[in-house]
Amino acid sequence: MPVTAAPELVLASVRQPLETDCSDIHIANGVVTRITAAEQRPDGGRPAAAGTGGASLTGARIVDCGGRNVIPGLWDEHVHMTQWAMAANRIDLSHATSARDAVDVVRSRIEEGPGGDRRKDENDGGAGPTLVGVGFRDAVWADVPSLAMLDAATHAVPAALISHDLHCVWLNSAAARRYGVEVDAGGLLREDAAFALTRELGRLPDSVVDAWVGDAARKAAARGVVGIVDFEMTWNRDVWLRRITGGFGSLRVEAGVYPEHLDRARLEAMRTGQDIPGGNGLLRVGPLKVLIDGSLNTRTAYCVDPYPHGGRGLLTVREPELLALLARAGEAGFVPAVHAIGDAANQVALNAFEAARITGRIEHAQFVRQEDFARFGRLGLTASVQPAHALDDRDAADANWGDRTDRAFPLRSLLAAGATLALGSDAPVAPLDPWTAMSAATTRSGLDGRAPWHPEQAITRKEALVASARGRSRIRVDDPADIAVLDGDPLGVPDEVFASMPVAATLIAGRFTFADGLTFDGGGTVASGS
Repeated sequence: MPVTAAPELVLASVRQPLETDCSDIHIANGVVTRITAAEQRPDGGRPAAAGTGGASLTGARIVDCGGRNVIPGLWDEHVHMTQWAMAANRIDLSHATSARDAVDVVRSRIEEGPGGDRRKDENDGGAGPTLVGVGFRDAVWADVPSLAMLDAATHAVPAALISHDLHCVWLNSAAARRYGVEVDAGGLLREDAAFALTRELGRLPDSVVDAWVGDAARKAAARGVVGIVDFEMTWNRDVWLRRITGGFGSLRVEAGVYPEHLDRARLEAMRTGQDIPGGNGLLRVGPLKVLIDGSLNTRTAYCVDPYPHGGRGLLTVREPELLALLARAGEAGFVPAVHAIGDAANQVALNAFEAARITGRIEHAQFVRQEDFARFGRLGLTASVQPAHALDDRDAADANWGDRTDRAFPLRSLLAAGATLALGSDAPVAPLDPWTAMSAATTRSGLDGRAPWHPEQAITRKEALVASARGRSRIRVDDPADIAVLDGDPLGVPDEVFASMPVAATLIAGRFTFADGLTFDGGGTVASGS
């Protein structure tokens, strides 16, 4: 269903954050047309089909929201959607506390029976499907992954274990043979080699992957999400057109482009923000994604100071190359989104943006020199950040960045410097749940009993909502009717409720993509997709 096809609708009896009086939100043609004081019939019920001021709404659907709170629909600004959907169908290694522990999980799965992602090569010699695990964090392990350790547990079963940050894959010998890659005694592939193998592991039937993505998108809609920026490492436009043609309608999608596809995108006159024909109003061209360093977990984030184990990480795109690429992006109408995690990588990215005289986004900005914060604001840059990583990686950051972590995951410093914050998850690195991200951003705590980590870098709930809703904190007339209906006031509930905020409904352009417990005035239950 096109997003512009929703009928006239009234969300009756709603409250915006910190308000006590109820309002009615009137929607037509996918846009908020009026916000009026909530009306009452003499019997205490809702009006049948009329709005304040006597304007007729005959034919409009009226949904009784029962005094619930409403906010602008939420966005996840950094997702790898196919990888996130696949992760839910692979072996979860996120709780492994050591390499030995991860191997034990894999061994148990093999003993239980066939597992993995069920990708089976025609000439696999009877070895069966590749067993794929996800989510391990070797940066905080006391022991070290090895080829021999994984081989001893898996034998002839091909096994590929993907780190939580996607920058590393741990292989056994059977998987190395199957995919024609060379590994050393550690069995580890990093950066580009890891990305290439991860793409290969994702070569499943489209129908299987699309079904998994559809399920993941419906779960996101149930958390108030209306849109994602998808940085899957592929020519992503056609993938999403296929999905939308097949009935996908749960989310808006901005599909990122990578440098190897920039020339193709230019030939097809694509530009960031452009509506893509055939996308039912749901699909737009996203930013140009450029990776210039690695990650903290793999100790490949490019840093000013050396890591305790030695080395400063990897700079995969040097400053002159990045400057040239940013210039090409600007000429082509693309907003650059530069992946920079280490403080030296952020310095390089800022230098290039300044020299190119172009604005854009820095993805992650996890570690920033004190003297560089002001440049984010001065250059008009967006810091696309993932607050949950601050909690997941606090131990790795303390171990590798030492006494400099006061400027790690520096949300308050970035905001104070004038940067625009855009919150996301980097799913599958963290869950595609904006409430998890906003809770981490505002408490700097996982609500797990540990003290908040650098609470001076926390932001307020209102700031977190604005950074999760593309600059909006309230619903206003003429806004697109992308709305989340909540069972609590996000600016007033306790921290533990905020972290798992109950969502009653989500709408895109006035169309319900998720609904639970709402009713039409006069009876009947609102259904998702109605």
